[in-house]
Amino acid sequence: QVQLVESGGGLVQAGGSLRLSCAASGSIFSSNAMGWYRHAPGKQRELVAFITRGGVTNYADAVKGRFTISRDFGKNTVYLQMNSLKPEDTAVYYCAAKGSSTWGTWGQGTQVTVSS
Repeated sequence: QVQLVESGGGLVQAGGSLRLSCAASGSIFSSNAMGWYRHAPGKQRELVAFITRGGVTNYADAVKGRFTISRDFGKNTVYLQMNSLKPEDTAVYYCAAKGSSTWGTWGQGTQVTVSS
């Protein structure tokens, strides 16, 4: 089973950028999709972006045009490039892998804090 470890979170001012990385212990190609969720205090967990095995990407409306998901099969790593960050992007960001039908594998999360 794939294990996921996120990195790259931190504190940034509004308008700044961060790149999150998700390193997988196994092949990310074995998953039907790789994605990034976020969970902010008092809010429901939200699917921010995902990329399918075939390379199709999808984004939440709140991040379209600002965030980009990508992957490197050689490094078994998925990235989330976050630009033009806003205070409302503050959350714990989780990397996840989708099996046949469910997002069944999760990382430990990385905190992103955007100051105004």
